[in-house]
Amino acid sequence: MKYYSTNHTALEASLEKAVIKGLAEDRGLYMPSRLEKLSPTFFEQIEDLSFQEIAYNIANVFFGEDVAPEALKKIVYDTLSFDTPLKKIDRNIYALELFHGPTLAFKDVGARFMARLLQYEIHKERKTGDVNVLVATSGDTGSAVANGFLGVEGINVFVLYPKGKVSKIQECQFTTLGKNITALEIDGTFDDCQRLVKSAFMDVELNNHMRLTSANSINIARFLPQAFYYFHAYAQLKRIGILEPPVFSVPSGNFGNITAGIFGHRMGLPVKRFIAANNANDVFFKYLQTGKYEPKPSLQTLANAMDVGAPSNFARIIDLYKGSWDAIRTDVSGASYNDAAIRQTMQTCYAQVGYILDPHGACGYRALKEQLHDGETGIFLETAHPAKFKEKVDEILSTDIKIPERLQAFMSGKRQTIRLSADYEALKELLMRKS
Repeated sequence: MKYYSTNHTALEASLEKAVIKGLAEDRGLYMPSRLEKLSPTFFEQIEDLSFQEIAYNIANVFFGEDVAPEALKKIVYDTLSFDTPLKKIDRNIYALELFHGPTLAFKDVGARFMARLLQYEIHKERKTGDVNVLVATSGDTGSAVANGFLGVEGINVFVLYPKGKVSKIQECQFTTLGKNITALEIDGTFDDCQRLVKSAFMDVELNNHMRLTSANSINIARFLPQAFYYFHAYAQLKRIGILEPPVFSVPSGNFGNITAGIFGHRMGLPVKRFIAANNANDVFFKYLQTGKYEPKPSLQTLANAMDVGAPSNFARIIDLYKGSWDAIRTDVSGASYNDAAIRQTMQTCYAQVGYILDPHGACGYRALKEQLHDGETGIFLETAHPAKFKEKVDEILSTDIKIPERLQAFMSGKRQTIRLSADYEALKELLMRKS
C-alpha cells in the first residue's frame, strides 16, 4: 500500500515512511492510496467473530501488504487486550464504551497499535539511533501514547500539553512515568502544542539531527486502527438482533475518531449517518452550516479533550469527499454544546437512566437524543471513563465516583515535567539537547 499526502505535492510514501515520518514533507496528512471494500461474507458473519478477529480483518486491508501475517496478528491481538462493549442506555440509544483499556480512554486502541507497529518497522528497518515520538495532547492522547510506548526499546516519547488545561488525573497518567517518557508543560493552548509538533517535523536541521515521528491522529498508524471498534459495535448490534445500519454520534475535537468511522463506512460498514458532536469549539459545526472553514483559537471547556480550534483531520475529510460540501453533509451532521448544555445533559441522563456520562460522551449522547429519528438505532462513543474527570463529574452530579485501581496507581507517582514557553525555538533547543 502506498500513502499520499492530502496536499498532493509530496511523493507517495511506503507504510514504513508514513509511520516513521508521521507528516508528509508538504505538511499534508498521509492517506491510503485505496480503500478496499470488505466482502459481503465478512458482514454476514461478523457477529460470530471476536473483536480481535474483526480487527485483524480490517488491519489486513490496511497493512497486510506490508506486514507479515503473523506479525500483524500479534500486533492486533496484543493491542486489543480489552473489550469495547456496547451498553444500552435508552430505548434506541447505546453507548460504545471505549474506556476499558489501560488508560481508560478510546485512544488506547490507536496508541497501542501504533507503538507495536512502529517497533515492528524499526526492527525491520535495522537503522541505528532512537526514534523520537512527539505528541500534542489536550488530555487523553498523552496518557494513551505515553503508556502505549512506555519501556519500548529504541523509542523516546515527548508529550506536549497545555498548562492548566488538562485534568489532574489525565496529567498524572503521563507525567509520573519517567523512563522513556518526557512530559513538556507548554504555556499555551492545545493548538500551540500541535503547532510546535508540526513545526518540529518541518525543521530540516532538527530532522537531520534526530529521527522524529508523531503519535497524534495525524499519524496513519494511530488514526486507522480507530476504525476497529466501529465494526465491533455493528457486530454487537447484530448479536442482539438489530440489523438496520446505526447512526454514530462521535464526540469530536481533532476529528481523527469520526474520520476513522467514515473510512470504515467506505469499506462497506453499514452506517446510516454520522453526527460530529462538538463542544463550544464549533469550527466544523459552522463549516457544515456555511461551507466555510474558519479555524480559530480554541476555547477551554468542560470537555477539554475536544478543545481544538483547528482540527488536523479536517484535511482528511475534505480529501475523502474531494472537497464537496454537499457530499460531506449527506453523511455527516453536526452539533455544538456549551458547558451549560453539557452539565444539563449529564444531570438529565443520570437522573433518568442512572448512567454517568463523562463531559465528552455527554456531547455525543445529547446529539443523538436531538437528532435520532423514529425507528433508528443510535450509538454514541463514550470516549473516556468519567473518573478521569472526577472533580468535574462529582461536582455536576453530586456523586463520589470511585477511582479505578489503574488510575489510583498513576496518582500515587511523582510528577515529572519540564516547563516550556509556546516558542518553537525553546522546544527545538530542548530536543537538540536531549538527543
